[in-house]
Amino acid sequence: MTGLGRRLAALAACLLLLGAAPRRADEAAADAAPPGTLQQHNAALLQRLQQVHGLDDAAVQRIAAIFARSGFIGQGNPQVSRHPMNGAQCLAARAAAAVPKGDGVSARLCGGPHMAPLYDPQTQRAEDARACIDQYEFPDIPCEYPVVWVRAREAAQICAAMGKRLCDAHEWEGACQGRVLAPDYRFDLMRELPAGVAVSRQREAHNQARGDDKRWSYGPAYRSGVCATGSQKTPGCAGGGWSACGSNTYPVGAFPGCRSPLDVYDLNGNAAEHMNLPLTPSQMASRGSTELGVTEMKGSWFVFDAYRAHEDWCRWRAPYWHGSRVLDPASHANYHLGFRCCRTIGGR
Repeated sequence: MTGLGRRLAALAACLLLLGAAPRRADEAAADAAPPGTLQQHNAALLQRLQQVHGLDDAAVQRIAAIFARSGFIGQGNPQVSRHPMNGAQCLAARAAAAVPKGDGVSARLCGGPHMAPLYDPQTQRAEDARACIDQYEFPDIPCEYPVVWVRAREAAQICAAMGKRLCDAHEWEGACQGRVLAPDYRFDLMRELPAGVAVSRQREAHNQARGDDKRWSYGPAYRSGVCATGSQKTPGCAGGGWSACGSNTYPVGAFPGCRSPLDVYDLNGNAAEHMNLPLTPSQMASRGSTELGVTEMKGSWFVFDAYRAHEDWCRWRAPYWHGSRVLDPASHANYHLGFRCCRTIGGR
């Protein structure tokens, strides 16, 4: 065990006395979220992250520093969050559906567990993929609760610490649709325009072009009860707020039927997700950009069966909600907003 691993293990042992038991590697604990502070929860989470993803001490220290600077990043405010499902229920649902573990062919292609190759099955094989996407919302560990209250900038930094990157919008959309197509960003409509105007013009053209091929991750029509969309908002929660709004999420991967044809889970429901929307070719993360574009919030969230606030079909692009540059230090964070990462493989 590494030095940092020993320190995290020691802290986790202390947390046992507080009721915050560490979880087995590669899956979450089989109990409800225990009481404790955000810092205690995060310390245990970092230990599991290192175990499952094989991170070295330097990577864990980078992620821990990002969490610490934020003061809010984690699995929600533990004092007000009330999760509708616990780890035991998640594990049971996955066992009943015989969900495969994340250490098979895809893990070998993608260079790590719980990732799925991004490709077009109509014209390619998985081996032809040039990128992979996390199967689950970060921390990308089955039956963990998703990490929320993270700014787009912080999400990009955490992905980089993991040896990954933030996904481009078309990659997320293709993962959901089951076919990753060539990028279709209308850079000609966005040239030298303010970001809000540029996003509005390109999204209108994109949504019009893709509207006849609507699909959700699980099928061709919207269905209630398939994904993690049946939770409730905290009473008194309006637009947001750390003390007022619990992150009443489900464990990731708890709904085996909420899976895309490329084996990616929770693209509908649970946490909404940060993504990179490039306004120029030089801002495409999939082509190696570290400049990045503007924020795009993808998917829906955990109360969507009761409150369908917007469209959420796979290739739908959202308005410029809380828009900013991805790397803006003040980019948006909220109780229902998380992320997942991509990784470039096999060259660009």
